[in-house]
Amino acid sequence: MKNLAARMRPQTIDQVIGQEHLLGAGKIIRRMVDANLLSSMILYGPPGIGKTSIASAISGSLNKPFRTLNAATGSKKDLQIIAEEAKISDQVILLIDEIHRLDKPKQDFLLPLLENGEIILIGATTENPYFSINPAIRSRVQIFELKPLLPSEIKSAIHEALENKKAFNFNVSITDEALDFLAQATNGDLRSAYNSLELAVLSSNQQKQSIQIDLKTIENSLQKKALTMDKDGDGHYDVLSALQKSIRGSDVNAALHYAARLITAGDLQSLARRLTVIAYEDIGLANPDACQRAVAAIQAAERLGFPEARIPIANVIVDLALSPKSNSAYLAMDEAISDLTQHGALDIPSHLKDAHYQGAKKLGRGIEYLYPHNYPNDWVEQDYLPDKIKNASYYQAKATGKYEQALHFRENQIKDWKKGKKS
Repeated sequence: MKNLAARMRPQTIDQVIGQEHLLGAGKIIRRMVDANLLSSMILYGPPGIGKTSIASAISGSLNKPFRTLNAATGSKKDLQIIAEEAKISDQVILLIDEIHRLDKPKQDFLLPLLENGEIILIGATTENPYFSINPAIRSRVQIFELKPLLPSEIKSAIHEALENKKAFNFNVSITDEALDFLAQATNGDLRSAYNSLELAVLSSNQQKQSIQIDLKTIENSLQKKALTMDKDGDGHYDVLSALQKSIRGSDVNAALHYAARLITAGDLQSLARRLTVIAYEDIGLANPDACQRAVAAIQAAERLGFPEARIPIANVIVDLALSPKSNSAYLAMDEAISDLTQHGALDIPSHLKDAHYQGAKKLGRGIEYLYPHNYPNDWVEQDYLPDKIKNASYYQAKATGKYEQALHFRENQIKDWKKGKKS
């Protein structure tokens, strides 16, 4: 018997849950299917978010033969069989899973089939194809990034599964508390949500005609505790808020505590997003190297997944919590946006406008521009802001961290030069 995720696999793209940026009305994959003009593509993103489902749904919507191959375990002979079928059927949609592992002999065999359109390739990978896919393949396909499903989309899928006779042949319900936790704790991975729900159901007393899945049962199936959730989801955001405020306040122990709650709940997606925001919002120019380290470690964590992801996450937490702090850059941007909202798009000074086209000089474009590198200290006084706000001052440096101190020193130098003082 197929597992629940396979039983609930969509037959057409109208049944696919999520990925509205690709499948919604007027979006690219939807347009291709509606026009019956497919091009080969690579779908990439985390596990369990619909790569295989989209491929099979496209095939179902267009009533075309659909075949699958794993790049690591499938053979060249398997490809040859599919190629023969494509000649007879005119066109076959071929899903190649783990396409980043496709070896050169298979690639060489596949390329002419993509060129003549006998095979429509849909590659699936969790790796970034711009780094992991052979350029010869990459140049012949469209590349689309899939996003983890939203909790609301996971809930919708679970509701549909419980109402669909393909899911279970007896009545199954789930409490709101359990559904909230399942939707949050699976981090946008619908396959994981289906698997956990099925395990919860199959491990229950099936002698009953009706089964209700509660929070304790889902926790047991996921092997995670609902430490960050409450019925309305407020507890989840409270923990994220406490994490950010602890890092902002340089309390490393509190930050580790709140991060541990999110790690225990398996919420890598929210944790990664919030830590990225914290790095640039609260540490910022006081320690740009820490921001770069944070982004690299977060990317490593997302690639590793739990439980190993906790290791780079721990490094990020300690580094950010004990780092100097500055919010000067983003406050300056907010001030600039506020001015733009108030004054609108003011006219750019003529000497700053693009002059790389015929007739620009006649319009006075770029004529009086002074090239700073031709002057001492690579600086020369000239106006850059529109006249109406030419004296605006957005950036206010903070004396936290050597990097921002150096920026502040340079800023003061420029101010002195404007006043005619020597450097």
